[in-house]
Amino acid sequence: MASVPVLEIRNVSKHFGVIKALTDVSFSLDRGEIHALCGENGAGKSTLMNIIAGVLQPSEGEILLDGAIVKVTSPAVAQSFGLGLVHQEIALCPDATVAENMFMAATNRRRSPFMNYGRLEREAQAVMNRLAPIDVRGKVSDLSISSQQLVEIAKALTLDCRVLIFDEPTAALTESEAQVLFGIIRDLRAQGISIIYISHRMAEIFSLCDRVTVFRDGRYVSTEKVADVTPEDVVRRMVGREITQLYPAKQAENERSGETILHVSGLGDGARFRGVNFELRKGEILGIGGLIGSGRTEIAEGVCGLRPTIAGEVRLHGQIMQARSYADAVRAGVVYLSEDRKGAGVFLDMSIAQNIAVLDLKTLTGPTGLLNAKAEAALAHDLVKRLGVRMGGIDMPVSSLSGGNQQKVAIAKQLAVNPKVILMDEPTRGIDVGAKSEIHRLLRDLARSGIGIVVISSELPELLGLCDRVLVIREGRVAGEVEGEAMTEEAIMRLASGIGHNNSKASEHAA
Repeated sequence: MASVPVLEIRNVSKHFGVIKALTDVSFSLDRGEIHALCGENGAGKSTLMNIIAGVLQPSEGEILLDGAIVKVTSPAVAQSFGLGLVHQEIALCPDATVAENMFMAATNRRRSPFMNYGRLEREAQAVMNRLAPIDVRGKVSDLSISSQQLVEIAKALTLDCRVLIFDEPTAALTESEAQVLFGIIRDLRAQGISIIYISHRMAEIFSLCDRVTVFRDGRYVSTEKVADVTPEDVVRRMVGREITQLYPAKQAENERSGETILHVSGLGDGARFRGVNFELRKGEILGIGGLIGSGRTEIAEGVCGLRPTIAGEVRLHGQIMQARSYADAVRAGVVYLSEDRKGAGVFLDMSIAQNIAVLDLKTLTGPTGLLNAKAEAALAHDLVKRLGVRMGGIDMPVSSLSGGNQQKVAIAKQLAVNPKVILMDEPTRGIDVGAKSEIHRLLRDLARSGIGIVVISSELPELLGLCDRVLVIREGRVAGEVEGEAMTEEAIMRLASGIGHNNSKASEHAA
């Protein structure tokens, strides 16, 4: 007889009013396997995981553990059953320490009114050291996004789980951090723990997982052994169509005008970056690569007034741009799209129209200072149509959209002010392959329309496939530049890690 699955989902549906997030889906997880769950944003993956973790309750269907029907009525009940979830969206208490966050569930269950902080910190540090050298005594608010993601993972490792769910765990991690995580996941499998692994990254799925299940439009599509399918097969099942080209054609030779839109020289903030020089040319997409923590984001923030600078200058179309604040940069025509979509890219509880209008309120208000609702709606309708946002209407909250469509709204917000330059930090993080393709094409169209595009990305294939040139940042300085046939993953990683040779362009930028 076949062994009973450790976890089985039978005919589960989930409705939010008239919206059907899941329709009659089934799923099974064997003991000691790593099972990938794939699908576009909005396919129902996270909804199902939240049902398993007790965050949501199913409208119909059953959950079985070791063949017995169970009711997972809350996250605490889920943990008591040995079900753990590493959320894609960071859900930590910023004012608490790393150790307190890691053991918050255990702390809430304790009966003693007294806390043994020494023991708590020792146990937390032992777990944290498996992932990264992060001091567990520090506050979460002082950590970068990537370090906070590692704390989320460490928190899950403190639980005594038999099923552990990872929802896009490497979205904010460097390659080296991801490799450490993969080793830990394989060790967990060897201990008999079962893993559900949600990711849009095919390379991870095919190197790590045993089986892959595909959802599409809230419905179950297929389950197969990873060894029996190709990445192309999985993508085809996910999107229900062929994606023949993930990246649009790059700037052709005859499209290169040589005109400089943005010129940055000697920029520094006295702490995270210094002596930064680069140019952004008309019609091109300029990539910025480097390891997380290298100063990529800080440089972008310095360019657009979000971080004070003490040296250097920024010229926009030849004119010095005085950006003492982000509002100054926006007025000049330079906007920034944050890597933290939920925290700084969009206002989740506000409507799509309100999000799009938020940077352009001065234009949309009359002499009385009152918002012109018709003008706001007209602006929103124009941009959501232009960007292909799939939605119920512009009055819907942004939280009702899939991740890819939320990102399109964030981009629409920037376009509302008719920018000359957009700096985009991780523009496709956590977005499915279909939405990525759409955003890549949108960025290329914007570049061809004359808007300057700068893309910061931790995904080397994205930098290579999308960008015309790539600057590599290391320790707050431009380590070098690659373009044309010299644009390879190895070349970028050599420069990022400090072992790249100092070619003429690298020397010029580092000077």
